[in-house]
Formats: sequence, C-alpha cells, structure tokens
Amino acid sequence: MAPLKIYSLLLCGCAWSAVWASPGDTVAQVTHLSGVLTARQADGNTKMLSVKSPVREGDVLTTENEAYARLKFIDHSEMVLRPNSVLKISEFTFREPDPKGDKVRLEMLKGGFRAVSGMVGKRSRESVSFSLPTATIGIRGTHLGALFCQNDCGGVPTPSGQTPANGLHLDVAAGGISVTPVTPPGAPPMQPAILNAGQFGFLPPTQNGIQPPMILVPPNQAPQVRMPASISQNTPAAGAAGRNSEPECVVQ
Repeated sequence: MAPLKIYSLLLCGCAWSAVWASPGDTVAQVTHLSGVLTARQADGNTKMLSVKSPVREGDVLTTENEAYARLKFIDHSEMVLRPNSVLKISEFTFREPDPKGDKVRLEMLKGGFRAVSGMVGKRSRESVSFSLPTATIGIRGTHLGALFCQNDCGGVPTPSGQTPANGLHLDVAAGGISVTPVTPPGAPPMQPAILNAGQFGFLPPTQNGIQPPMILVPPNQAPQVRMPASISQNTPAAGAAGRNSEPECVVQ
C-alpha cells in the first residue's frame, strides 16, 4: 500500500452530534466523494450516495470504477474506499459514556481502503476489527491501509512497474495491527502476525489448501496507493462527485 511518505487522511473534519448507534442507525457520513458510490441497505433497497449522505449499520457500500469515497464515523474514525471496493458495515456500536458497549466490525469484501481509528479504537481497541476474505485485522490505535487483489489491481502503481500480486497487501502508518489469516476448512488456526508503524506486509493466497504466513515487504517494494486531492483535503472540492481527474495529493 502507501509508502513511508504516508498519504494523510487529515482528520480535522466536522464534529458529530450523535454519540451512539443502534442497529439500523446512522453511523457515518460521506464527507468526500469522487465518482459513484452506492449503498445496499439492510432492507434490500439500493441507492446512490452523495456528499453528506448518511451511512447506516448494515449498509453494503460499493465504489464504481475510478470512484473514491471518504467516510467519517460517529466516533471520529475515518475511512477512504478505493475504486471497485465493497464494504459492509456489519456492526457499529458506540456510546460515548459507555466504553463497555463499544463494538466495530467492518467487512471489506472486495478492493481496498485506508482507515484511521477514532475514539473506539483509542479506548477499546480490542472491540474494533476489519474482516477481509483472507484475514481478520485487529488494531492498536492505528492508521492502516489494505488492498486485496484478485486479478483486479492492474491500475495500482508499484516500484517495479508490475501489477501487484494476488493476495492481501497491508501497511501501517501509525500504531499497529494484528493480522490473523483465515485458514482453509480443517486446517489448524494460525497465530496472528503483528505489523507496526512503518511496516508493510503481504499475505499470499491459499496454495494447495495451505495458507502461507504473512511476509514482511521492504518499503521500496510495496505497492503505492494514492488518493486524489479531492479526497485527501478536508474541504470537499466543488463538483467532487464528478470524475476523478484531480492531481494526486501526497503528504510528505
């Protein structure tokens, strides 16, 4: 994912007045959007989203070709979805005066994201998890990136110029993550691997029914995932819901 010159999410967005969520409640808002973002709701209805649209627990979000979407959750965590990504808001429970009730579970079914943890991640880090097809990620006060390639990462730049390998690419800009691979049926569970700030990892796909362990990747060999300026800046640009034609924004 992103190299050590990290692409910041710039967390000084608008404050939320809501401080809790129950099933079906609004748990996030679209703050920046470039391209088409849809939400399939728990009742089966699908709608297009725009800047300031609410996101509810149970929604399945999909970004179309060349679309980036940035979300801000009610605990002040933030997430950017890459093009051709699918994210399910499986569970998001946050009540500011009651840390014991915290629970955040996000399922990235396809594609990739960058995320910065909010209040739940700071006070109840064991209550936050990101599920992907091949691994579950736990956090420790984290800014992380994940890219899951399934013959669909041809547009992602790499230092070698080659398409990123199929599998799960990870990076940590701050804090740390634990990565627990999903093992094939009948296989013993694997111990979680740890990635700390400044580290990059790659979890290969299953090979002949065996899940290989995660590999540490040198920074100069990691895929480089950039965000357009309309997504990384804090004030959405006029017409940000249109084509993704802005120059890329890199925070050195």
